[in-house]
Amino acid sequence: MSRRATIAGVGLIGGSVGMALREQGWHVSGVDADPAQCARGIELGALDATGWDAAAEVTFVAVPVGRVAAVAAEALAAAPAGFVTLAPERHDALVALVSHVPHLTAASLVGLADRRSEEHSAVLRLAAGGFRDMTRIAAGHPGIWPDICAENRDAITGALDDLIAALGDVRRVVAEGDGATLLARLEAARAARVSLPTGAPPPSELLEVRVPVLDRKGEIAAVAALATELDVNIYDLEIAHSAEGDRGVMLLFVEAGLADRLVAGLEGLGYRPSTSPLVPG
Repeated sequence: MSRRATIAGVGLIGGSVGMALREQGWHVSGVDADPAQCARGIELGALDATGWDAAAEVTFVAVPVGRVAAVAAEALAAAPAGFVTLAPERHDALVALVSHVPHLTAASLVGLADRRSEEHSAVLRLAAGGFRDMTRIAAGHPGIWPDICAENRDAITGALDDLIAALGDVRRVVAEGDGATLLARLEAARAARVSLPTGAPPPSELLEVRVPVLDRKGEIAAVAALATELDVNIYDLEIAHSAEGDRGVMLLFVEAGLADRLVAGLEGLGYRPSTSPLVPG
């Protein structure tokens, strides 16, 4: 029996969620203020049906911020008996920290680099993989953010105050040349980052496989196809772009027990991979 979900708001985000769920075998229903959106969702393969599904185990609300409360109330009314509640203030504080402030931070970093590029033309050309990875979300559509910031103003400004204080503390450590304290903080941050829940085994059971690659079409596909052929699951993947030239490094996170199999396969294709543990031994 297939799992069931409802999408409330069948636009770009809701439709994308629906397609991803259906690819995994879910039965997806959709509701939208514009019936044409639901019809289009069925036509494009994002939905199986329209209307609230009382048997859905999860409902995704993907509507403009101003309509979220009303649509969520509709979803709860359509639910069959139980649901988990979270105090509004607690919810607002959490999403401010993990979603809203990161977006504003990324946008600010890109804006800073763009202003510096007016003085130094090489700034954006030299932007390496870390800058691109950290600021990727700044490429999202800006239209939703004024409403989000208006609705969650207090939580966002509070989280921004905490971030500003944390950056000020880091500035002090750097200014004082306190390398030991800086290293300890970076190591703690790295441990927290690799421990984020992803469905993967714990970090101690994973290895990072680093694969130098050329910046050309088909490289990611070739490596992913090889991993599939060798029955090696890639739990996460990052690209570290070279600041100059046409090369970069693919970072693949795989089970430690299967890393040798993947490395041997990559070497057979002419790659020169290396491995390192996520958690120091």
